[in-house]
Amino acid sequence: MKVPPDFGVDDAALTNVTVPNDLRRVREPEAHIMSELKRCGYDDDTIFAIKLAFEEAVTNAVKHGNCNDRSKQVHLRYYVDPQRVVFMVRDEGCGFRPQDVPDPTADENLERPSGRGLMLMQSYMTKVRYGENGREVWLLKENPGRTK
Repeated sequence: MKVPPDFGVDDAALTNVTVPNDLRRVREPEAHIMSELKRCGYDDDTIFAIKLAFEEAVTNAVKHGNCNDRSKQVHLRYYVDPQRVVFMVRDEGCGFRPQDVPDPTADENLERPSGRGLMLMQSYMTKVRYGENGREVWLLKENPGRTK
C-alpha cells in the first residue's frame, strides 16, 4: 500500500528499511527517526508519544504478526519533516482485522492485555490506517509545535 492520501506525503519521499524479525534490529532505524524528530524541532512529549507508538507497532509486527519467527522480516517506511512524521510497519504474517480486537476499556476486558497497544497508537498519533489485511499499519503524527 502506498502512503494514505490524507497523510500529505509523497510516496517517493519515504525511506525504506527491512530488518530481520528481531526487536533489537529495529533499534538503529528507530534511533534515526528519533534523531530526525529532534532535528526537526519536535518537543520531548511529542517525541515520547511517537516513540511509544512506533515501538508498539514494531512489537506487534514481530510478536503477533510474524509470531517471533526469525525467518521473517519487518518492513519499515518513514518520513520526517518539521510538520509531520509518517511511518509504516509491515509484517509477513497472515494479518488481522483491527475491528475484531476487543475494546480493552470494556469491563469484561480490563484484565486482558490484548488491544491496549492499538488503543495507545490511536490515542498518541494523529491518524492510524491499516492495510494489507492488517499486516501493515500507517501512522501519522502532526507536529503540534508547528502551524500550517
